[in-house]
Amino acid sequence: MQPRPLLRLRGARSASGGSRVPGRRARRAGAPRPKPTLDEKAARSAAFDLLARKSWSGRELTRRLRRRGAPAEIAQAVVADLTARGYVDDQAFARWWAEARARGRGVGSRRLRQELYAKGIPREMAEAAIAAAFEEVGEAERALEAARRRLPALTRGQRARATARLADYLLRRGYPTAAVRQAVRTLLADRGDDLPASDEEGSV
Repeated sequence: MQPRPLLRLRGARSASGGSRVPGRRARRAGAPRPKPTLDEKAARSAAFDLLARKSWSGRELTRRLRRRGAPAEIAQAVVADLTARGYVDDQAFARWWAEARARGRGVGSRRLRQELYAKGIPREMAEAAIAAAFEEVGEAERALEAARRRLPALTRGQRARATARLADYLLRRGYPTAAVRQAVRTLLADRGDDLPASDEEGSV
């Protein structure tokens, strides 16, 4: 007696190794899973989770909630409520950001201004935060400190270009031209003939 043919079970693997359930569209391999949509309660929970890790501006927190799956109106409503309750404070955030970046990372006022604007901080609020960041130690002095820390690394390479490269470095850190020029000239005076002065004229 011949053996009975095996019946293909529902949902069994095909010859290609995959499985298919009738009525369900197969998801392409490697395709990203759809993000869950957050309701107001879930969005609020996500906001508190984010705020527990670090400070956020209102605009940045709204963007992050959108990325987590909150619709625009829910993200905006949650952030507005948290702002009214004092959990989100753009003024305090701006002062913290400017101080931390100026002191810890050696960032100048021009770059701080760009960063704060990008985070949704209003112009007047950003200017006040930047002024406070350089109140104790002026920007010219901060630029000079940054220049002194950076100079040894630059003089190990092409020494003839060290002064120009130093000026470019300070400009990239966001210091204004006047502060960069003053810092470079002060270092030139301190080191005498140790650095070529000709590079500095065309750099800033």
